[in-house]
Amino acid sequence: MATIVIVDDDPRFRGIARRLLESEGFEVIGEAAGGGEALAVTRELEPDIVLLDVQLPDIDGIEVASQLTANGAGPAIVLTSTRDESDFGPQLQQSGARGFVPKGEISAERITSLCE
Repeated sequence: MATIVIVDDDPRFRGIARRLLESEGFEVIGEAAGGGEALAVTRELEPDIVLLDVQLPDIDGIEVASQLTANGAGPAIVLTSTRDESDFGPQLQQSGARGFVPKGEISAERITSLCE
């Protein structure tokens, strides 16, 4: 079972994503509400995957992804947003993330397909 950390500033979204992903076989081992907290939680818990909102109140998700993947040994990062992927341009590819899933389309299958 893959372990995952959910990072989003909306506690309601984190709860919905947790219930969905746990029901589909992921083990949610942590949550974070901001970029700084995401870095700390991810380094402490060492999840297989981080579901990471692009727009966070302190450090944006693209920068968090870049920091977590800088040494090549970090977890698989999947970025998410209510905005369209095209709104972020080449930043998504440059972040080191495995891919992007719109918030309305999150599923274990989509996340797994990007992380394999």
